[in-house]
Amino acid sequence: MEMKFKKYMMLGATAFAMAMTSCVGDLDLEPNDPNTGTPDDSTFAESALAMCYSGIAVSGYSGAGSSYVSGLDAGTSAYLRMIFTLNEFCTDECLWIWSDAGVPDITACTWSANNGLLEGAYYRMLGHIAICNDFLAKTAASDIDGIDEMRAQARVLRAYSYYNMLDLFGQSSFITEEAELGEEPVQKSRKELYEWVESELVDIVDNKLISETPIYGRVGLDGAEGLLARLYLNAEVFSGTAQWQKCQDRCDNIIARHTGKGFNGTGLAKEYLYLFSRDNNAYMPGGSNSDENEILFGIAFDATQTQSYGGPSFIISSTITNSHYIPRQLYGSSAEWSCLRGCQEMANRFVGLSDVDKRDDLWIRGNLPGGTTADGTKYEAENYSDHFEDFTGAWNTCGGNAIIKFTGNTRNPNKPETISQWQDLWDMQKDASGNWQCNFPATAFASTDQPIIRLADIYLMWAECYINGNAGSAETALRYMNYVRERAGSPAMGFANLNKEDLMDERSREFYLESLRRTDLIRNGMFVGPTQTVWQYKGNIENNVGTRIADKYALYPIPSAVLSSQPSFKQNPGY
Repeated sequence: MEMKFKKYMMLGATAFAMAMTSCVGDLDLEPNDPNTGTPDDSTFAESALAMCYSGIAVSGYSGAGSSYVSGLDAGTSAYLRMIFTLNEFCTDECLWIWSDAGVPDITACTWSANNGLLEGAYYRMLGHIAICNDFLAKTAASDIDGIDEMRAQARVLRAYSYYNMLDLFGQSSFITEEAELGEEPVQKSRKELYEWVESELVDIVDNKLISETPIYGRVGLDGAEGLLARLYLNAEVFSGTAQWQKCQDRCDNIIARHTGKGFNGTGLAKEYLYLFSRDNNAYMPGGSNSDENEILFGIAFDATQTQSYGGPSFIISSTITNSHYIPRQLYGSSAEWSCLRGCQEMANRFVGLSDVDKRDDLWIRGNLPGGTTADGTKYEAENYSDHFEDFTGAWNTCGGNAIIKFTGNTRNPNKPETISQWQDLWDMQKDASGNWQCNFPATAFASTDQPIIRLADIYLMWAECYINGNAGSAETALRYMNYVRERAGSPAMGFANLNKEDLMDERSREFYLESLRRTDLIRNGMFVGPTQTVWQYKGNIENNVGTRIADKYALYPIPSAVLSSQPSFKQNPGY
């Protein structure tokens, strides 16, 4: 695969960015149009910074079907879709039932260094790093108003991409804006990369280089410190040395900034599903609902201005299935892919809770009987048993749950603190022409924003630091776990539930489809190693019987194409 920025980009080329090309093949940043301005022009700087954000949101710069990563479908290679694919498909939460190239190996945890999806992900993240580096290089000497804040944001976004490289691949090609003309990138070890990301985020957070109250769509202090907390949460895996107390200290700082607001004074949003709705921008940094800004770090999307086959558009479309009883219009979508389903292990985490816990209110669960829709249409149920069956041929399969979470739905202003608005939608009738009547448009692309880090994660990180690292107190850890459960409507846990298994189940209930599960499983010894758990299709996708996998699968391999272009780079152990 060859990586190119194929279309004209406002950011243009810098010699430093070109120095990065040898680690990925051709990384062509075309020359800057002099009519677009200079780094000392505030409009140029704002637009260039926007590219650092859009590099995460979209795959290319001329519509959803364009991509600056060649050799892979533009939708498949979208940044957030790649992160989702590599962190969710290989876990016990969901299953992508289409046999797209490279997907079966990711799903079964049997991938190799020749997997095209891994190559695309590696290139996609390095491409985003190049965009951020380019912005930082161009604005290094700028003195326009607000440039220090803008540069801090770009550094956090770059750190996010290096964090993902650290998490997924361990070792990474590495270069910054300070590289000299023609300087070659180096390969940093996992520990070295961990230390660099830590130093970047500590500098930004502790020196308050970034705003505590960012404008909508921008990353601020909460997002930067949340990313640092997540880094410390995984420090033992990433660096060999646990940092539970450092993680907990960062969580304390964030929690303190939100205490006294939102759900029961926790700062959490009062309604879980609103966080994944069309107008969840209210809960984003700089969003209108300042008391419930639970999304500490998120990426903004818009159905007309920010179109992508990744992000929430991808999640919504892929989870909606079988229009006979899941009309896509009721989820604010005109697309229905029917290819992503929740697995049995995921459904089992809600056994005994499904009547009270709001977090699976949108699911169509296993073994749904046939019935009649609101307008009198009769339908026969698809075989939605919890257990997957018949992985044969082109992966024609049945089984699983319609595991819906993200939607294009809008909040009901008449019932701002209840979840009954969703039931109102289920009961809506079709008009005389057979069209569903909704209080929101059904669009091909979503205006739903993508949460990256939420305050609920900070509370559960704090609890995990106690459970796994004996940091803090049992009383506080339990209280924080129960904040998350109480907001969802589940009964409170007791001290006996302060254990790894219950924590992991709670994290899955709270964060399913948020690209965290693989990392959580690895950190808690449940993905590889002697205490690993086994799910139906782990290790072998064909026979429906899971098996244990080798330790090497705790990391993805460095793609073969990268090693071919950089012979001095090392492969991860076992590949």
